[in-house]
Amino acid sequence: MAGIGFELRKLMRHDSYTGLLQAYGFAGVISSGPWILSIVGIMLVGVLSIGEVIPALRVTQFLVSVTYIMAASLIVTGLLQLMFTRFIADRLFERRDEAVLPNLLGALLLTLVVCSALGALVLVTLFGGEDFTYRLLMLSGFVMQCGVWVVVVFLSGMKEYRRIVAAFFAGYSITVAMALILRPFGLHGLLSGFVVGQVVLLGLLLALVVHYYPGRQLLAFEFLSRDKIYLSLAATGFFYNFGIWADKFIFWMYPATSEAVIGPLRASLIYDLPIFLAYLSIIPGMAVFLVRIETDFVEAYDNYYNAVREGDTLAHVRQFKDAMVLSVRQGLYDIFKVQGLTVVALFVAGPRLLDALGISPLYFYLFQIDVAAVGMQVVLLAILNVLFYLDMLRSAMALTALFALSNVVLTVLTLRLGPVFYGFGFAAAVLLTTLAGLWLLSFRMGRLEYETFMLRR
Repeated sequence: MAGIGFELRKLMRHDSYTGLLQAYGFAGVISSGPWILSIVGIMLVGVLSIGEVIPALRVTQFLVSVTYIMAASLIVTGLLQLMFTRFIADRLFERRDEAVLPNLLGALLLTLVVCSALGALVLVTLFGGEDFTYRLLMLSGFVMQCGVWVVVVFLSGMKEYRRIVAAFFAGYSITVAMALILRPFGLHGLLSGFVVGQVVLLGLLLALVVHYYPGRQLLAFEFLSRDKIYLSLAATGFFYNFGIWADKFIFWMYPATSEAVIGPLRASLIYDLPIFLAYLSIIPGMAVFLVRIETDFVEAYDNYYNAVREGDTLAHVRQFKDAMVLSVRQGLYDIFKVQGLTVVALFVAGPRLLDALGISPLYFYLFQIDVAAVGMQVVLLAILNVLFYLDMLRSAMALTALFALSNVVLTVLTLRLGPVFYGFGFAAAVLLTTLAGLWLLSFRMGRLEYETFMLRR
C-alpha cells in the first residue's frame, strides 16, 4: 500500500497549490498515461500515414484492425486479469515473493497458448478471404496484446504505475517509428510496426517483473489450484470489459450505423468518433479517483483492518470504520465535482472544439451524451475499487454483470428507437449501474463490522 500513496501524500503535504497541482498532475499521468499513449500512438500512425499509404482505405483498415485487437484482447484476458492479480497479492502478503515470477510466466504461457488457438480459429473461419500475411499479423498482434494486458494488470495491482507509463511510452514510440518506416508496404507495414511495438512493450514489462521479483524456477501453475481460484473475479473481469465494449460492437454490427472495412470487421462512423473523444475527458476524474483512493481511503482502510487484526477496542474499530466511510464519501463527492465541471466545460466548449478538429457539428449531440456517460463511468470504477479493497467480490461481480447486460439491452433498444436516442443506451446502463453501486456500497458499509467479525473464515 505504501508505494504510490506515499508519494502522493508527500506531494500533498507541501500545503500549497503547487503541491496539490503536482499531486493531481502526477496522478493524472500515471492513471491515464498508458491508454492515452496507446490511443495517441495509434492515431499518430494513422494521421502521418494519410497521403503516404495508397489507397487511403488501408489506413482506415489499420485503425479498425487494431481497435478490434484491443477490444478482443481485453475481453478474453478479462477472465484472468483480476483473478491472477489477487493470487499474486495473496502470495506477497504471505511474503512468498519467489512465487511471483514463475506463476506470472505460467499465466503468460497459458494466455499465449489459449489466445493463439482462439485467434487462429477466428481468423481461419471468418477471415478466409484475406491474405495469409494479414491474418498472421492480426494473430501476432492479438496474442502479444493479450500478453501485455496480463502483465500490465499485474503491475498495476503491485502499484508500479510510473514504470508502466515509461514502458508504454517506449513501446508506442517504437510502434510509431516502425510503422512509419514500414508504411511503404501498406497495411502489412503498418500492422508490422504495431506488432513490433507490442513485442517490445511486453519485453519491457516482463523485464520489470524479473528485476523486482526474481524466481527460483521457470514456470509454475499454482494460480490454477482449486483453493486459489476466485471465479467471481474472473467473471467480474470479463463482464466489465465486455460491458465497456458491448455498445461499440452493437453499433459496429448494426447495418444502419456501420460499414464494412475489411473482412468481417466493420466500423461506425457516426458512433466511434464521439465516444473516442469523450473518453479523453475522464483524465481529471481519473486523477481525483487515484489520489483519493491511494491517500485518504487507503490510510483509513489500513487503520481499520490493523485495529481488527491487533484486537483493538470496539470503539476504536468503529471510529476507524467511520473514517473510512467518510473518506469514501468525500472521494466520490470530489470525483462528482471535478468530472461534473469537466462535463459542463466540454458542453460549453464542445462546438468550438469539434470545429478546431475539423469535425462536423452534427456529432455534438452524441458527443454530449457520451461525455456524461464516461464521466459516470469514473464513479462506477471508484465504487468497484472500494468493493475490491473490502473483499466484497460477489457485489462487484453483480454490478459488472448488470453493467454488461443493461448495456446490451438498452443499446439495442435505443437503436430500434432511432438516431435521436443513439448513445442513450450506454449512458443509461452506466447510470443504472452507478446508482445500484452507490446503494450496494452504502448497504455493505453499514454492516461492515458484522461482516468483518462474523462472516470471515
